[in-house]
Amino acid sequence: MRTPVLDKNFYPMIKALDDFDAEVQNSGKSVRVTLVAERSGGYNYVYSYDAFADGVNDTRNFRVAERLAKTILWVVGGFKISVAGSKSIYEYLKKAYTMDGLRAFDVEFMSGVYERPFEVEWLEQDEIPEQKNASMRVGGYLDGCRIGFDAGGSDRKVSAVIDGEVVYSEEVVWNPKITEDPTYHYNEILTAMKTAASKMPRVDAIGVSSAGVYVDNKIMVASLFLKVDKQKYGDYVKNMYINVAKEMGEDIPLEVANDGDVTALAGAIDLNDNGVLGIAMGTSEAVGYINTQGGINGWLSELAFAPVDFNENAMQDEWSGDFGVGCKYFSQDAVIKLAEYGGFTFEAGLTPAQKLKVIQALMDKDDALAKQIYEDIGVYLAHTIPFYAKFYEIKHMLLLGRVMGGKGGDIILATCKETLASDYPEFAGLDIGLPDEKNRRVGQSIAAASLAKTRK
Repeated sequence: MRTPVLDKNFYPMIKALDDFDAEVQNSGKSVRVTLVAERSGGYNYVYSYDAFADGVNDTRNFRVAERLAKTILWVVGGFKISVAGSKSIYEYLKKAYTMDGLRAFDVEFMSGVYERPFEVEWLEQDEIPEQKNASMRVGGYLDGCRIGFDAGGSDRKVSAVIDGEVVYSEEVVWNPKITEDPTYHYNEILTAMKTAASKMPRVDAIGVSSAGVYVDNKIMVASLFLKVDKQKYGDYVKNMYINVAKEMGEDIPLEVANDGDVTALAGAIDLNDNGVLGIAMGTSEAVGYINTQGGINGWLSELAFAPVDFNENAMQDEWSGDFGVGCKYFSQDAVIKLAEYGGFTFEAGLTPAQKLKVIQALMDKDDALAKQIYEDIGVYLAHTIPFYAKFYEIKHMLLLGRVMGGKGGDIILATCKETLASDYPEFAGLDIGLPDEKNRRVGQSIAAASLAKTRK
């Protein structure tokens, strides 16, 4: 197995699960465990695996169950995890998923998204439900006069699109993440919308692409409002896009989607195919998915918080408090981490974005350490794809974000493909690519504009 050179303790989730399964089978004392994540609308996700029978190796059982439960929760979302097959695993997860337990962050996050208390429930074997999937058509509507708004963390982009052609597009720098007054966000978004509207004879539909979690066009969780007082401005923020759309005109169709899903949609439109997983490596890891039916599953796909490294001493994520999760392997933090593992010392006072630029500048000069950093990220990705493929049916994978820029992105891609071919030959033929900058920007704006269906 090819391993990262600079991160010698990396233990891929897929390898950990394979090792666990082998140990369980060799013990001759196994039990079938089922985890069910339930979310709004009666939709659920059912995952079954073999574990040690209770009392045989509970410590190992707990660790694997906790990593799997967390992964499922951040892939599909949910307000409840149900457990069948092992009472000891059930009791462990029930304790972990409380406001003072190991997974308190997850409990608070999911409770906020689904607006109900988080639960862990026991299931008898005859109570295990059939999996109920959702597939919702989103986007791909190009008729009429449309506004596409892309709410980035450092700049806001808006496009006016008429019958699939961009007639106007602009990028404006803004500072939503450090602003406490949400009227700033509202006015900036409204200004962008009005600017785009002024370039068209009318507005038939509005589409919004933004990082975060959205339910019925309501903002449930979004980093753009990081500094806003939730208690004071909660409802104002939650309904912001809905209210902006109303101010643009009565009954204009609106669709708000996670930016990762919009990225995947842009890829699906460009490829003229489905089964697209998009991964953007920037400040964090942002992921979106268009399923093989050409719709979205209604999943969270917040893989920044899903584990990719089973090593208990892996790098810690400051926000969630967890270890070995995706945001530290597929983001600018991964570049910085690996540089420091390699003995590089950054100048004091640099922001993470500035540190990334330092390594990118070294890569432009073909620096050996910089090259190794990007190769190691490619190795991370190759070992993570088979794990993600347990949950997503992937025909195409798009890699985006500032980490993928320049020579480094080419090295990540090449190393990933080499490692897949040698270690996971069943994935050697997977279509993995980098959209060019022009297609990414224009394609994203068209995809955002195409989200809502007109009332015609």
